[in-house]
Amino acid sequence: MIYVFRTSVITELQVKKLQLDRLSTDLNWNFDFEDCDNILRIVSSSLKPTKIIEHLHLNGFECVELE
Repeated sequence: MIYVFRTSVITELQVKKLQLDRLSTDLNWNFDFEDCDNILRIVSSSLKPTKIIEHLHLNGFECVELE
């Protein structure tokens, strides 16, 4: 599945802090900082959107799934 999120992540240093690769072994992701919503795109067959949102919230960032 492909998931798209609006986030408050704004720097590469913040991205490194998140350690997204630790969430799942079948995870492919990227941030689009040129978009005004700092978009996070995730492709994963096993990871649920709620887990991604929870992970960002626990690390101090806003994260909302876009439809």
